Amino acid sequence: MSPTLPIPADFTGTIQDAGHGSVVRRSVLPGGVRVLTEAMPDQRSVTIGFWIAVGSRDEAEGGFGSTHFLEHLLFKGTPTRSAMDIATAFDRVGGESNASTAKESTCYHARVLDTDLPMAIDVITDMVTSALIEPEELETERGVILEELAMDADDPIDTAHEALAAALLDGHELGRPIGGTAETINAVTRERVLEHYRQWYRPDELVVTAAGGLDHDEVCRLVVEALERSGWDLPEGAAPAPRRSHVYTGAEISEGLHRIARPVEQSSILVGGRSVHSLDPDRFALALMNSTLGGGMSSRLFQEIREKRGLAYNTYSFSAAYSDVGYFGLYAGCSPQKAGSVAELMVSELERLAEHGITDEELERARGQLSGGTVLGLEDTGSRMSRLGRAELVTGEFVDLDGALDRLRAVTAEQVQTVAQRLAASPRATIMVGPDVQADVLSGS
Repeated sequence: MSPTLPIPADFTGTIQDAGHGSVVRRSVLPGGVRVLTEAMPDQRSVTIGFWIAVGSRDEAEGGFGSTHFLEHLLFKGTPTRSAMDIATAFDRVGGESNASTAKESTCYHARVLDTDLPMAIDVITDMVTSALIEPEELETERGVILEELAMDADDPIDTAHEALAAALLDGHELGRPIGGTAETINAVTRERVLEHYRQWYRPDELVVTAAGGLDHDEVCRLVVEALERSGWDLPEGAAPAPRRSHVYTGAEISEGLHRIARPVEQSSILVGGRSVHSLDPDRFALALMNSTLGGGMSSRLFQEIREKRGLAYNTYSFSAAYSDVGYFGLYAGCSPQKAGSVAELMVSELERLAEHGITDEELERARGQLSGGTVLGLEDTGSRMSRLGRAELVTGEFVDLDGALDRLRAVTAEQVQTVAQRLAASPRATIMVGPDVQADVLSGS
């Protein structure tokens, strides 16, 4: 079996049989529900995720924050289970349950013993299909979410990251914060949240992924039975919802310096620009470039800014990729009086990489770092469950471990330099979060 396999929308069958009992399979169930599993016979646990391809970017005006609101509300009860029933179901078996909202997807997931998988499927299906979203619970969670947003606003690093996304995707749906703002959360009504729920939580949008000690056919049977109990209409032959388009719809970049005053002792600095989307062929070269520039203690940013000059405790680079666009950034936290020097050093390291490329030793070190991280990251059922979700919703292909490592090994130093040149030439925004003393430091930026 090839280490890389495209996943057509109607594909049902074995994606990969790696031997030793490890098998990846996919089925399309009635209603267009998709189920992908990775059987790992040596595991006594299973991690299962129910994915909906809806994120904060999909919210309509007047409903900003609804996706994250639903993440909270689905744990608050159904016609057959109270919030306490849902929590107790997992606690009594030593399991874990949680959910996450992103800009392009939402996932409700649990990790349980293999013998408790039927319970996990039944409970999460009930939550996803039959949430009550009662008015009093919504008001309670409105307060909880406002506290969550206030907590994030108190963190200057979180504030800087949100500001960078907004600047690089000015006016674009991906530039909005996932959880909304205090203003939008206070304004959103139960009717708008319910409308969002009914629009997106339907069979053709549902993807179930699971990894661990499981049987694929049994998982499919349990999912169908649970969905039938929920009352969802599951017509035979219904097609899954199409994956997202990779055609970019466009957004401006708010270039230059953006200052956000905070009464803190240290300035948080982010410098960033546009990057590659989630299927761009340059994404593997970008990963190696990011590792070399700011991916660890041996990276150029860490060595130059912290080790040699002592200007910052923490500095790194990062990238974020979505279906149609991406961005990158350079971060450092430092004394406000040194903010200008640190920002210039970060940019100069990127430009030096673009002009002179990387050494053979740096390339091998980056490959080793990413290869090791990839292998170690797939040693638990949760990461493998998430890999299946990404394969189905984002890339449309399954890449096994050997395939992922092969792609990293195939990247050349010239490709890494080309990506660095692409990023260095991108219009940039600079975010400074800290005390007002920094206001004159980058006046020329």
